[in-house]
Amino acid sequence: MEEKAAVASLAALAQGMRLRTFRALIGAAPQGMTPGELCATLGVPGSTLSFHLKELMHAGLVTQEREGRNLIYRPSIEQMNDLLAYLTAHCCQGASCEVLSAPGCTTC
Repeated sequence: MEEKAAVASLAALAQGMRLRTFRALIGAAPQGMTPGELCATLGVPGSTLSFHLKELMHAGLVTQEREGRNLIYRPSIEQMNDLLAYLTAHCCQGASCEVLSAPGCTTC
């Protein structure tokens, strides 16, 4: 992933409604969701959702597909994985990383 694409993805996710929308779509993967389902899940009007979906699509984090009369939105898992790989590419100076448990954490 190029830096410009990483910045676009991070900028798209740096807004609360877009982050919630993306997370809802991740939860519905791979089937995806219609705009109506997303509106009901997120409790937002269609015009608001449409604006945020457009931004997520522009960043490559969400895809849109027509199925009959419905539009289906799906998360781009590949783009998300590319972003995570970009962010962690130089982790631990190239050595194998060990996740340290947080103090007081019983599940780490």
